[in-house]
Amino acid sequence: MRSALGKLAIAFLAAFAVLGALALSASAQIAFKPCGNSNNFACGHVTVPLDPTGLTPGTINLAVRRHRATVGEAHSAIVALAGGPGQPALPFAEDFAETLGSIAATRDLIVFDQRGIGLSHPLSCHAFENPSIYKTSGAVTAACADQLGPTRSFYTSANTVADIEAIRVAGGYEKLVLYGTSYGTKVAEEYAQTYPEHVEALVLDSVVPPNGPDPLHKSTFAAVPRVLRQLCVDRLCAHITPEPVADLAKVVRKMHGGALSGEVLDGKGQPHKVRFNSNSLLSILVASDFSPRVRAEFIPYVRAVANGDTAPLARLFVDASSGEEGGSEDDDNPLFYATTCEEQQFPWNRAVSPHARLAEAVQHIKSLGPAASAPFTAANMLAFGSLEECASWPFTSPNPPPVQGSLPNVPTLILSGTNDLRTPTANAQEVAAAIPDAHLLVVPYAGHSVLGDEPTTCGSDALKALFAARAVKPCAAAPPPPLLRPPPLPPLRLAQVPPAKGNAGKAGRTLEAVVLTLSDFTRQLSFQLGATLNSGSLSSLGSIQIGGLRSGSVRFDGKGYVFHDYSFVPNITLSGRISSDKLELRIGGSAAARGKVKLGAHHSLTGTLGGHHVHILPSIGASAAIVGSDARASHHVGPGGSAARAAVSELTRPLRWLLGA
Repeated sequence: MRSALGKLAIAFLAAFAVLGALALSASAQIAFKPCGNSNNFACGHVTVPLDPTGLTPGTINLAVRRHRATVGEAHSAIVALAGGPGQPALPFAEDFAETLGSIAATRDLIVFDQRGIGLSHPLSCHAFENPSIYKTSGAVTAACADQLGPTRSFYTSANTVADIEAIRVAGGYEKLVLYGTSYGTKVAEEYAQTYPEHVEALVLDSVVPPNGPDPLHKSTFAAVPRVLRQLCVDRLCAHITPEPVADLAKVVRKMHGGALSGEVLDGKGQPHKVRFNSNSLLSILVASDFSPRVRAEFIPYVRAVANGDTAPLARLFVDASSGEEGGSEDDDNPLFYATTCEEQQFPWNRAVSPHARLAEAVQHIKSLGPAASAPFTAANMLAFGSLEECASWPFTSPNPPPVQGSLPNVPTLILSGTNDLRTPTANAQEVAAAIPDAHLLVVPYAGHSVLGDEPTTCGSDALKALFAARAVKPCAAAPPPPLLRPPPLPPLRLAQVPPAKGNAGKAGRTLEAVVLTLSDFTRQLSFQLGATLNSGSLSSLGSIQIGGLRSGSVRFDGKGYVFHDYSFVPNITLSGRISSDKLELRIGGSAAARGKVKLGAHHSLTGTLGGHHVHILPSIGASAAIVGSDARASHHVGPGGSAARAAVSELTRPLRWLLGA
């Protein structure tokens, strides 16, 4: 009896605590002040309870930014939600404002760092700062959980939903437009299920369903064959492979659960051995939904491995692993695992040991059959995602029940890129089916985060149409953009290179090898420039160094590019320089028709190779890569944006001059 009374008293206290917290939020106003680094946003904080039930003491200060409506007094706000879990949103505030454009004219735009990241009480643990001292990744996450303590359970999506409601009340808004990307869509959906009366509209880009993400990522594995074949539309792979899915399956089998190795040259032309396995292949492929370069090169380079040439894929693996391709949601590890491990519905009993949990997961994956992961394997499904890390997580609660509640039938735009493997179109279709009047827009050739990746204006046009009460039109059919066109299969010998058009014999083959080599160099340059822009380290733009595929290197000396035995085709080397007013290259190597080429009339390459006069226009592939570099620079925003554009323009000037681009 005493115990029952104690529980009843706690329940009353909790109820009063919740009412008190709500009353405080409702009466408070956000004290916005000018932000020191932005003329467009004001800065403020909203204090929320650590535990929305009030049973555990403590508060969190949420860092909030507001962009005021430019027309009238706003009674509604757009809340922009970043990905993750674990991606700060405040660094993207200006990007959100630019993306949303005119729909923010009559609404305030609210951006905030979700609890546990950025400027909103960021979580940290020493385990992720020194992971090498632990034997397994599971041991790292277990140690982190212990360091975070029992309050780690208050960083789930449901807690973020409660925070959004607190911001709405404190800001005095009647309705919210929820705009989410990736994991942000899950938060938006859960808010809409919990507070449907306060939702004006939903914009969901790259969708995670309400009960997602699936810890086994079955929709990702199911989408792999479709995406690979889509990358070969219009016979783009005709001279590379008849079947990219079969090539990938062959390479996975070739690895036998182990690894292959390839030689990668650094910026000084020094070789390094790189090992990669089928998990590496899967990582590269999923990274491709952020990178047109990875998408374009994956198919020919997997075909190369199937033919016994591992160097191209090894180089692509190094580039993708280093973050060169800009494809990251910048997850904060402590928050990522605190949210992911606590709330995902893993295929195990949380009450058993970590070893037993993994055993249950293995059995569950086996029960799905090989088709569920093909052309990859059940072992890849187990290793992908967070199964092995979360199996060691000390859970604070039982397995969560499925998310309940219907989604409100409000104006909704759902965007999905056809090349998105992180959140495939099947996810978007599932959510669209739950909202009767939702507009589902599948955007061709787009990867993850459609509004930031789409090659056309189809998605942004649909966004404007939704809020102007106009019809949302499907995307028009169009050929693949140049940056998504697969490059040629890297040759293993000069005999595999056809003579350049209008040229014959060994000299013609050598000239075509020169064109292929310059195309490879411009692609590498484009993506190294992109990496530098993504890192924000503009000072390193002037020290560009690029290793060849087979040998040699290229460096930027402040005025142009100096080639030293740079090779794409074995035993065909380029030495010399390209600057803004001159091109002189010596062609050497044991397989080459040796000689020199220079720039001729109408931006042609001309010269003498093996005693024969040669002449050709440069390839469109090189031009596309340089256009890609300039496009990345033009999209660079924030401090240093104009400097970035000027620096990249200077670095690409010699090649634009060469190409007439």
